[in-house]
Amino acid sequence: MQNSLLTKYSGAVPRYTSYPTAPHFHEAIDCGKYAQWLQAITAKERVSLYLHIPYCDRLCWFCACHTKHTLKYEPISIYLESLKKEITTVGALVSRDAAVTAVHFGGGSPTMLRPDDMINLMASLRAAFRFADDVEISVEMDPNDLDEPRYDALAAIGMTRASLGVQDFHPEVQKAINRIQTFEQTKSVVEAVRTRGVHSVNCDILYGLPYQTETTVAETVKDILSLAPDRIALFGYAHVPWMKKHQTMIKEEVLPGLEERFAQMNLAASMLVEAGYEPVGIDHFALPTDSMGIAAREGHLRRNFQGYTDDAAEALIGLGASSIGQLPQGYVQNMPATGEYQRMADAGSLPVVRGIEVSDDDRLRRRVIEEIMCRFSFSFADLKAEFGHAVDAIIMEAKAFAQSNQDGICLIEADRFLITEAGRPFARTIAAVFDSYLSTGKGRHSIAV
Repeated sequence: MQNSLLTKYSGAVPRYTSYPTAPHFHEAIDCGKYAQWLQAITAKERVSLYLHIPYCDRLCWFCACHTKHTLKYEPISIYLESLKKEITTVGALVSRDAAVTAVHFGGGSPTMLRPDDMINLMASLRAAFRFADDVEISVEMDPNDLDEPRYDALAAIGMTRASLGVQDFHPEVQKAINRIQTFEQTKSVVEAVRTRGVHSVNCDILYGLPYQTETTVAETVKDILSLAPDRIALFGYAHVPWMKKHQTMIKEEVLPGLEERFAQMNLAASMLVEAGYEPVGIDHFALPTDSMGIAAREGHLRRNFQGYTDDAAEALIGLGASSIGQLPQGYVQNMPATGEYQRMADAGSLPVVRGIEVSDDDRLRRRVIEEIMCRFSFSFADLKAEFGHAVDAIIMEAKAFAQSNQDGICLIEADRFLITEAGRPFARTIAAVFDSYLSTGKGRHSIAV
């Protein structure tokens, strides 16, 4: 039965880190519109900042991020000057009464930055925005970049959360994805950041990588558990060579098949739960004491372009090339090409090139999809209290899907649409039922499991 469900419901669908999803952004949303949205941020609204550092000193072949390889620091120095100019431009449009409650440095490899550049970049942010006293500052880290001066600089900027990509510790797998990173390196990073006061450590594990087996996945999970991270993300490798050409370096014939991927996922998940981690959404696990675990239990878990989050900010401002922002009015994306991004930022312009303004129907469907992705259910009564009679169409769609589905992956219980335990691995596919844009055929997506 499980294999038949796997075949039926593991088709290519969006990851739903936004709704509408990025393939539906368009050029009608420009810097003028974005400026209006930034100026509309009120003193009551919390603000989250995402900074993109689009450089790596090695190119991991599995990666689907917007990044480029460089062994020289000069391009990074030039990029940082443009990034600081964008920070100044954006900060001048946002009310100083609005508090920044979260900052996330992503990439690429933010830890490539030299210590003085990390400190200067944070100084630029603090000059442009008002930070809350309890601001959370998270950084994506590559153990190969780190040394004592960089650890000290990260402590100086107030880093509170560290995120480490691990993928798999097996040498054959690491070679196949061009990501050499030993367990000892990873352990040293965890110990170093905790020594400097970081209260939350996240580790990313991937399944579905070349040459991976249930045995290698289990060994990696066991090693990660010995480090006792506060959060663990368990992602399925997304093979999208049509979008990321360097993924053609990974031979498809050595990738695990669908059933093997599913077995790897289930094995890793069971090991994490047995070790005391609580499932969070479709692919995260957290210790009961971690803020994400608490948010999941209390019903406050959110989903945005950074994936699952306990960040409750109303406005997520993206800074840097290719960054995506989410504001109450809609989404915006910066110019992905670093050279053109730098030209726009240096000229004092907002480097936005596309986006989408959300309609009332978009807001309703976004809430439904987020509820499915975060809580595997949604309440008809709660939706009606927020959106009124517009919910009637959603209720009809939900009931029609549940009644027509003979596989037991969802049901209607009282006034609630509920995904069953059997259906939880296919939450992305079920969420797609409520996506009114998907039928347009824009965009190609990775498989759902």
